[in-house]
Amino acid sequence: MQPTPPLQPAAAARTAFRAVLAGPRMIHPGSVFDPLSARAAADLGFEVLMFAGSIASLAILGAPDLVAITLTEFAEQCRRITRAVAMPAGTSNPPLLVDADHGYGNAHGVARTVGELEAAGVAAMTLEDTDLPTSHGTTGLVLLPLEAGLGKLRAALAARTDPGFAIVARTSALAATDAEDALARCRAYAAAGADALFLAGADSREDVAAIHQATGLPIILGGSRAEARAEDGVRIALQGHQPAMAAVRAAWETLAHLRAGLPPSALTNQPDAQLVRRLTRADAYAKAGRDFLGL
Repeated sequence: MQPTPPLQPAAAARTAFRAVLAGPRMIHPGSVFDPLSARAAADLGFEVLMFAGSIASLAILGAPDLVAITLTEFAEQCRRITRAVAMPAGTSNPPLLVDADHGYGNAHGVARTVGELEAAGVAAMTLEDTDLPTSHGTTGLVLLPLEAGLGKLRAALAARTDPGFAIVARTSALAATDAEDALARCRAYAAAGADALFLAGADSREDVAAIHQATGLPIILGGSRAEARAEDGVRIALQGHQPAMAAVRAAWETLAHLRAGLPPSALTNQPDAQLVRRLTRADAYAKAGRDFLGL
C-alpha cells in the first residue's frame, strides 16, 4: 500500500485554517505585510497570519485605505507572503487570511478574485458587503443591499475550485445600521454557504453571541470594542496592525537619524546578524549552494 502523500503547502495551510475555525479556542492572528514579517510571525508561533486591506494599501502604494490598489497587485503580495512561509520545505507554514475588501468589483470581479487568491496560496479570504469604492459625495459606511451582497458571496462560492479555501462573509452592519440588520445579513450569508462570519465594528458581546447562536458559524472579530470570547463562537480576534506601523516608525526614525549625521554604528534598532540569517533562511540557501553550485 502506498503511503499517503504529504499535503502541498497551500492545502496544508487551508487544512490548518479550517482546524482553527472548527476548534474550541480563540486565537489572535499575526498581522503581516511582506515576506520577512510573515516569516517572523511564523517563527514566533502565530497560528494564523493576517494580511489586511489597509496594510496592503500601505505596503503596495504607500496610500491610505481607499481601495486604490488592484487585484493583481494584492494577489502578487499575497503570493510573496505565502511563498516565503512555505519555503524551504519542512519549515512552518501557517495559513494566510486576507482581507479581500469588496472583492475588487461586482460579482464577476469577485469570481476572478477567488481564483487569483486560490492560486496565490491564500488559505481564506474575507468578502465584505460595504459599498466600495466610495461613491461620489458619500461619507461614512454605506452597505450594499442584502441581495447585492448575497450575489457577490454566491459568486465567490461558485468560483471556488478548492473546497479547502475558506470564504468568510464580512459585514459592518453592527456599526453602519443596527443589530437587527446585522443578524438578518449574517443569517442570509450563513444560508448561502459562508464558512465563517467577520464582524467589523461590533461593540456588544451580546450581539456577537446572538449572531453565532443564530447561524452556528465561527466568528472573526476586527475593529471591535466587544469583548472577544471563545464561548461566543469567536475563533479569531484581530488586535490591529501594529507590526506595519512599527516598521513605518522605525524606517522614519532611522533615516532621520542618518540624515541628521548620526553614524550608522550609533543606531540601536538594528537586528543582529543571527536574526537576519534566520528570517532570510540563509542556511537553506547556503545548503543549496553547496548541493548545486559546488560552493
